[in-house]
Amino acid sequence: MKLIIALIQPHKLPDVKEALNAAGVNKMTVLNALGAGQQGGYAESFRGVKYETNLLKKVRLEIAVNDDFVQPTVDAIIKGARSGKIGDGKIFVLDLPECIRIRTGETGPAAIG
Repeated sequence: MKLIIALIQPHKLPDVKEALNAAGVNKMTVLNALGAGQQGGYAESFRGVKYETNLLKKVRLEIAVNDDFVQPTVDAIIKGARSGKIGDGKIFVLDLPECIRIRTGETGPAAIG
């Protein structure tokens, strides 16, 4: 079992969801996030006052999958999120030692579904 965490551009979320659905991955958690990476942020001027924004809006996806779904999930996220420009995001794949479905008490791969 693995936990896949992806940080993507907010406007790419519909494309990523569509790619994940096509890959047979329908369960996910979506969170709003702020962050900065290599992109570093940007400077703007508002009413003549210059200010710098170094935390940019991102969307964080968390998807728990069984081992046979790791590569299709990662490929689908890349397919939906890639624009080829800086700031496309990151994907982290972490080991998931245990999963428990609260409703039924199932554990392990059966709990992920």
